[in-house]
Amino acid sequence: MAGRDPHEQHRVATPLELLFDLTFVIAFGVAASEFSHALAAGHVAVGFTGFIFATFATCWAWINFTWFASAYDTDDWMYRVLTMVQMVGVLVLALGIPPFFASIQHGGHLDNALIVVGYVVMRVAMVAQWLRAARQDPERKAASLTYAMVITIVQIGWIASIFLPLSVSVGLVVFALLAIAEMVGPWLAETRRGGTPWHAHHIAERYGLLAIIALGEGVVGTVASLTAVVGEHGWTPDAVILAVAGTGLTFGMWWIYFAVPSADLLHVHRERSFHFGYLHIAVFGAIVATGAGLHTAAYYVEDQSVLGSVGTVLAVVIPVGVYVGLVFVLYGLMVGAWDAVHVLLAVLTAGVLVLAVVAAAAGVPMTACLLIVTFAPVVSVVGFEVLGHRRAAAAIPASLEDNR
Repeated sequence: MAGRDPHEQHRVATPLELLFDLTFVIAFGVAASEFSHALAAGHVAVGFTGFIFATFATCWAWINFTWFASAYDTDDWMYRVLTMVQMVGVLVLALGIPPFFASIQHGGHLDNALIVVGYVVMRVAMVAQWLRAARQDPERKAASLTYAMVITIVQIGWIASIFLPLSVSVGLVVFALLAIAEMVGPWLAETRRGGTPWHAHHIAERYGLLAIIALGEGVVGTVASLTAVVGEHGWTPDAVILAVAGTGLTFGMWWIYFAVPSADLLHVHRERSFHFGYLHIAVFGAIVATGAGLHTAAYYVEDQSVLGSVGTVLAVVIPVGVYVGLVFVLYGLMVGAWDAVHVLLAVLTAGVLVLAVVAAAAGVPMTACLLIVTFAPVVSVVGFEVLGHRRAAAAIPASLEDNR
């Protein structure tokens, strides 16, 4: 475990990493399902709060493993066993999401026990990995020990949060403080203790793969909505519109994400890794929330939702808007420049989303409004392919030359 070469040629995700990612399909799916249930029941604040914290816990566990694996993937038997332990932890965390949501809804004591247990299982395995790296890679011992120490200290706080009689409000504040403490660890290790030899192209590929997994929730939400419509009314025009809207929205979101060559930019500007790594937590959350919104549309069609047409459309519009905005912000941060064309595209995209909400308020059928939402990412895709790519073709090489 001497550290992988950050300039290694043809570095790609391993089969073990792909297997590890599958456990997050479960975690994302449970979080999206609980969120859509809460929205359909009219508990918007409860659903949003629970979803934010559950998504952070899920994404943060994945991020820590991914950056470690990029630097120290030895693929020996101990590495594989410890990865399996982390996979078990993800599944336990997923089981803890429903009672976590329920405790927020009913008030009283915050039930975060299973989430914390699953999370601690993953983090203890990570401590073992970092201690191995500290022993076998003396040059980067300080960074590895910093990771191990911060993770251990914060886990004590997580475990204490299970046994302390915390109300929901106080418990969520403690959750937020511990989450911030978790995020401080990598910053200390990478900027103050020498850092680790992570591979930029490998990291970019891994993030792209998790984005695709998160986009799978959009497909699940589309199928749920389509099943509801077909089961209720058969193959009507609404069913066809819904199928096109859900699939088109998912495809458009995918297209936008992969429009920027993040790997090359990250390789040259390693100092921008925290922008890339941390901002993606919100990106992944917005993608999964879009799937939850599409699932909420299924409840609306089945008359199992207290949300009206406008509320149901907003459940999709808001996360799509957040996602598109974050992709533009991520582009600007990674390139190190802001483009007026991209600002215009962002404004036009927002205009399409507003139009969908206005249409719903005017009595346009919900399925037709979702079709309007589908054109939001299409605006950005077409704008980039027609105009934006030329600007990017000039801005990206200039950014790549900055550190050369």
